[in-house]
Amino acid sequence: MKKYKAASGMYINYFLLGMVNIILASNMSSLTEQWNTDSTGISYLIAAIGVGRLLTYGLSGVLSDKFGRKPLIITSSFLMGVFLLGIPFSPTYEIAFVFALLAGVSNSAMDAGTYPALTEMFPESAGSASVMVKAFGSLGATILPFIILFLSNNHLFYGFAFLIPAAIYFVNLLLILSASFTKNKSDAASDEDDFERSRFITEPEFWREGLALIIIGFTSTALFTVSQIWLPSFGHEVAGMSHAGSIKLLSYYSVGSLVSVLLLSILLNKWIKPVTVILLYPMITLLTVITILTVHSPTVLSITSFFLGASTAGIFQLTIAIMTELFWRKKGTVTGIVATASSLASVILPIATGLIAKGGDISHIFFFDCFIATLGILAAAFVNYRYKKLTKHEMISSHG
Repeated sequence: MKKYKAASGMYINYFLLGMVNIILASNMSSLTEQWNTDSTGISYLIAAIGVGRLLTYGLSGVLSDKFGRKPLIITSSFLMGVFLLGIPFSPTYEIAFVFALLAGVSNSAMDAGTYPALTEMFPESAGSASVMVKAFGSLGATILPFIILFLSNNHLFYGFAFLIPAAIYFVNLLLILSASFTKNKSDAASDEDDFERSRFITEPEFWREGLALIIIGFTSTALFTVSQIWLPSFGHEVAGMSHAGSIKLLSYYSVGSLVSVLLLSILLNKWIKPVTVILLYPMITLLTVITILTVHSPTVLSITSFFLGASTAGIFQLTIAIMTELFWRKKGTVTGIVATASSLASVILPIATGLIAKGGDISHIFFFDCFIATLGILAAAFVNYRYKKLTKHEMISSHG
């Protein structure tokens, strides 16, 4: 029972993080007015969160292995609460920028503490436990627009959309403070080492399967980022959809995402292994993007948006679950490395695709997307091949 208290605290954090991920973009008009800036200024703030993550993921991972998961999760809840309180009351853009960097630092501490903690609490269902993080995030992102709409319709202060999640973060902090966490690697190294050693025929190699998983950390986030930014523009410009209709594509995308992670959380324990999913999903993404590029019909685009959401969801979480399974001695550190690759994608992709869009045809962005998906498929095929060689056959059915 104890571990469920800690786990629910971690999932509530990610439910709120789902809101945080879209909160600046969703309040763009109020924020541009507050700091006398434009939408580009707000997009730089969003990028600042990515930069904060990128700069601190490596350190967060090492600290997680050294001091345990709980201190990092507590720090992350506190910092995210500070960010949410700070933004609506920031008198200048520069101060808001500092708060955005803080949100990135918080996000990296949250990931480096949470993913290893979940795999330690639920070793028999690490994939499902990790994928549920994505489900709670998607749920938060689905609810926030309704909160904003309610505030706007009732002429209430836009900042309540920030203050409500901030209050929940601080209350949740008390829940996490009182929860007990599984002892991490340094405290229970020998038992875990014996258990893990019995599972692998030979020691996993970081420069082989580790590197392939880092590539998947990058490509999984890249595919997800491209879809979220460019689907509405593609629908509007190429398929001739109305502005409102093209925005709806993101709703279909989110629904696909949520359905997918809920299905995965059920299937992963019993019927399917994480290594299979990381290969299967980018294949579906590739086929879906090819369909988008060849059939320019609004109906087809609505259906493919759902499949795009479904096939890009949860891959990052599963990559971390596989990475911590293979390199169990340094769970926090390897989580930090995969997450660094992921945040690199979230900083590079908006810039790269923006440059492609400036060159003219928006379809070229989705051709680029096909290339990224292919790279992800090749890396996942290699991980699958190596995983089969590393795991003892009799253990595969009972674990994963």
